Amino acid sequence: MKKSFLNWSSGKDAAYALHLLQQQKEYEVHSLVTTINSKIDRVFMHGLRTRLLEQQAENLDIPIRKINLDGNVSMSKYNEIMEKETGKLKAEGFSHSIFGDIFLEDLREYREQQLQKAGLQALFPLWKMHTGKLMEDFLVAGFKAITVSVNAKVLSKSFCGREIDTQFLKDLPADVDPAGENGEFHSFVFDGPIFSKPITFQKGEIVERFFESVPDQNDNCFKEEPGSWDTRFYYCDLLPL
Repeated sequence: MKKSFLNWSSGKDAAYALHLLQQQKEYEVHSLVTTINSKIDRVFMHGLRTRLLEQQAENLDIPIRKINLDGNVSMSKYNEIMEKETGKLKAEGFSHSIFGDIFLEDLREYREQQLQKAGLQALFPLWKMHTGKLMEDFLVAGFKAITVSVNAKVLSKSFCGREIDTQFLKDLPADVDPAGENGEFHSFVFDGPIFSKPITFQKGEIVERFFESVPDQNDNCFKEEPGSWDTRFYYCDLLPL
């Protein structure tokens, strides 16, 4: 099996990608890699506390590798840090980097170009899947997830902190992707067939936050031109138990 690492956001796309890979048995995920906002010790964009991220890794029995980034890191600095980190992974015998991207062509091209510098191959298990069908399969497989961040430009506060279920999908506006692939919402997966047991937590407060600049919807590519991003989000704080 090919030694791989999964770019782990803590959300549904990464979790379902891992589920599919474990069934196929061609790639073996030896590490989860997550970018952390070092200023607040939380997962980028998701705003998830790192303790819950660590509990996911423990219940998956896969080591977590946290890459700490300054909250206002530039694109050039981000690339510099990631080139260094992927170089380390290559030196440790990893051959493939796995992503949960579905249909963002420019982001896929960027990822592939950056990984080539380290001699790594990118893998996209969910690529071009129909997102409505993907979310149906995600729920049928037994996964449970909750929204931890929503883009206030396209979704109301009421969607933040909701469990993703059939009713949630029905309630989404028609112009919102069912999997949130355009950054409409981000999630935390707390149960499913890949976990040895559920992750326990309680919901905290929901807050509205504004940003001068934000990472893109997939956490790993930063935008620098003013006015090219959405800057208002709702976050639901999840508290470890």
